[in-house]
Parts: sequence; C-alpha cells; structure tokens
Amino acid sequence: MAASDSELAARQRELMDLRRKANELESEILEAAATQPWSLTGFYTTYYATTGFMLGLIAAVVSLLFNIAGASVAGKTPLELIRVYLTFPLGEKALQLTEAAQKVYAIDNGVILTSGVCLYLATGMMLGVPFHVIAMRFTARSGLMTRLLFGAALGIFLWAFNFYAVLSWLQPLTCGGNWITSSEYLPWWVAAATHVVFGLTMIVVSPLGQYVPYHGPAESPAA
Repeated sequence: MAASDSELAARQRELMDLRRKANELESEILEAAATQPWSLTGFYTTYYATTGFMLGLIAAVVSLLFNIAGASVAGKTPLELIRVYLTFPLGEKALQLTEAAQKVYAIDNGVILTSGVCLYLATGMMLGVPFHVIAMRFTARSGLMTRLLFGAALGIFLWAFNFYAVLSWLQPLTCGGNWITSSEYLPWWVAAATHVVFGLTMIVVSPLGQYVPYHGPAESPAA
C-alpha cells in the first residue's frame, strides 16, 4: 500500500509538471503570435473598396471637367448639364432656372452649380468602389494598355447600366420624367464619353490605391 501511495504521488507531481509546461508553452505561443507581423492571405477587398472610394473622387473631378468641355462641344452651357443631374432629386424644377424677378420657381445659379457638382462627385466616389475592386482583382498584373482597355469597357458598362438599366425607369417612377437619359438635355455620346474618361482615370490613378505590405526596418546584424 505504501508503494502504491508513493507511485500515485509521483504521478500527481508529474501531471502538475506537465500542466505547468503546457501553460508555459501556451504563453510562449501567444507572445510569439502577438509579435508576428500581419500578412495578407487573399485579395484585400476591404482595402481596395476604401481606396476606390477616394480614387473615385479624383476620377469624378477629371470626368466632370471633360463633361464641361463636352457640353461646350454639344452647344450647351456647363450649368445646363449640371442641372440635368439635379433632375433626379428635384425633377423638372431643376431645369426651371429663371430670373429672380419672375414669380415662378427658381433655383439660384450658385446653388445649382454647387449641388450638382457635389452630387456628381459623390456619385463618382460610390462608383469608384466597385470599379477599383473589379479592376484590381482582374487587371492588377496586366499591362497598361490592357488595363486602359478594361477601364474604358467598364466605363461603357457603367454608363449603359446606370442610364438604361436603372435611371431609364427609376427617374420616371420617382420624379415623373426622364431627363437624364433624354438626348434633348444630355447627348448620349457626352454621357458615354464621360464614363469612359472616368474609367480611364481610375486606371491611371489605380497604382495610388494598390496594396503594398508594410515592412518594418530590418534588424541590424549582431556586431
């Protein structure tokens, strides 16, 4: 009986030692994991969505400048085309720009220009998210010409989808008219070319939003 008790006590001590070693190993593993740098294991969708939101602002500015130039070529004033975008929230009232002396609905020129530009830039930022994610997923390692062609094609797709798959029925449903897709106010080629310029600009500036892992300074070798 005495030998059995001694053996049991030895086993209990051995078990306690094993538990202590297991706790020490677990602590060492946790400490090593905490100091291990984070590494990307797949496509960084969240990063590209965030950077696409910012790059969309740049592309929207460039395409807006092109839109203003296209308005002049089409024989329309820049303010007139900006007002077309405001017909989505305001309807036909956005087109009723009159002198303040007349007793009809009027929107101040400055308000129209500011609101239209803000709406345009905000739309560009939202479109920049899916555009940049798709472009970086499929063309990140392609040559510049391939990427530019991809950007132009994607811009055409965005124009066709936004204008004819969404706005062609959504604006009449919500605003009682169809002014954005009407060639009377916005020629189709101006709208299409504006989207192409947006797509090309997104491709050109896309390196600014490409994920590059951060590497800290290398440890100096021991003397």
